[in-house]
Amino acid sequence: MSEIAETTAHEAYAFACMRCGYGWEQAYEIEHHTDATGQAFVIYKANGERVPSPLSAPTCLNCGGHVVRIMRAGRVSSAQQWLKDHETKPAKSGLDETAETAEPHVKPEHHWHLSDLLHPFHRR
Repeated sequence: MSEIAETTAHEAYAFACMRCGYGWEQAYEIEHHTDATGQAFVIYKANGERVPSPLSAPTCLNCGGHVVRIMRAGRVSSAQQWLKDHETKPAKSGLDETAETAEPHVKPEHHWHLSDLLHPFHRR
């Protein structure tokens, strides 16, 4: 039996794991169908592959946890950009300048936490 989507919508969501703090975004194609009995059903696709509804029981891509907050698209990327724009520069120590310039400063890898992702959205 071949199915043809009656309508296809495109939606994107942002997700934040409440267990490990990992954040990500995903775009979906949402196909609306009607079966032989007239019942409507929906098929979700991500990157061309059929996936379960992201609204039913999302799973963290990092830790596999199921306590995931769903937000409108752009929330995770805007929070990550805000953090990038507002990183604090390390304070200069009392070391002499030649020691500082001899070895370039290497940034440690940043580990994302839920508080990092949600910080820009707190009301002040």
